[in-house]
Amino acid sequence: MSDLIAIIYPSEAKAEEVRQRLFKLHKEYLITISDAVIAVKTEAGPVKLNQFVNTTAIGAISGSFWGLLIGVLFLNPLLGVALGAASGALGGALSDYGIDDRFMKDLSTSLQPGNAALFVLVKNMTADKVLREIQDAGGTVLKTSLDDSKEQKLREALAKASAEQAPPQTSAA
Repeated sequence: MSDLIAIIYPSEAKAEEVRQRLFKLHKEYLITISDAVIAVKTEAGPVKLNQFVNTTAIGAISGSFWGLLIGVLFLNPLLGVALGAASGALGGALSDYGIDDRFMKDLSTSLQPGNAALFVLVKNMTADKVLREIQDAGGTVLKTSLDDSKEQKLREALAKASAEQAPPQTSAA
């Protein structure tokens, strides 16, 4: 079973930095990631998704291959590649992989413009090592499907780092 974790960061760059850290941990076999998407609330208002997997490109590549194969059979490989790429790209654009896009956009509407939410679908992880690696980035937990104790540990670690990063308050005298 997979767990969903959504964390808000002050910028897309910060969310991307944490996503890259998670990919590094994935290569070290400390976490297994099914999907990792950054949702950014633009100044104009709509939410933009920065997907981990580009299904349109994958569909176009796969469609090109099958189109070439069918085109060779009917003695017109160029037409086959073009039709295969077009149909594959269309199929890829209409498919959804990992976390539901509508869910992420709905959840991200509450973000402030310029903020970003990192959505990660985790199959399994070594929680203490992963948390140690990402806690200094700060962030605010938006939503998780973790059990209560794990979610509380995550919230506390991120809150501690956020409090350390916050500029000191000065009183006007």
